[in-house]
Amino acid sequence: VQLVESGGGLVQPGGSLRLTCAASGYGRSRACMAWFRQAPGKEREGVARIYTTGGSIMYADSVKGRFNISADGDRSTVYLQLSDLKPEDTAMYYCAAAQPWIMCPSKFNMRDFGYWGQGTQVTVS
Repeated sequence: VQLVESGGGLVQPGGSLRLTCAASGYGRSRACMAWFRQAPGKEREGVARIYTTGGSIMYADSVKGRFNISADGDRSTVYLQLSDLKPEDTAMYYCAAAQPWIMCPSKFNMRDFGYWGQGTQVTVS
C-alpha cells in the first residue's frame, strides 16, 4: 500500500485548503484512513478518520466544525477540507491507513495505522 498526499500550501488565517490522499494497493477493500498532523516541537496528533467506503467519521475536538473528511471508495482516495484555518493549524499533515478490513480504532493511535504518506505542509500565516 502506498499513500500520496497533495494539496498543502500557504494560506492566510480564515482561508481554506483541500488535502488529498490517494492510496494504491487496496483494490476494493475497505480500509480505515486518517489524517494526522505534526507541528514543530510537538507530538503527532490525529485530526480526522474515515473508512474508504465512507462512514465511521471522527474528528479531533480542535478541528470539529472547521475540517471535513470525505472518501471516494472507487478511487481509494480520502480528502480533508480545511476551512477557517488558524495559525495553530500550521503543521505537516500526514495521511495514514490501516490494514484492509480492520475496524477504525476508537482513538487516534498512530500504531493502529501501518501505512503512512510522506506528508504535505500546511502553513497558516
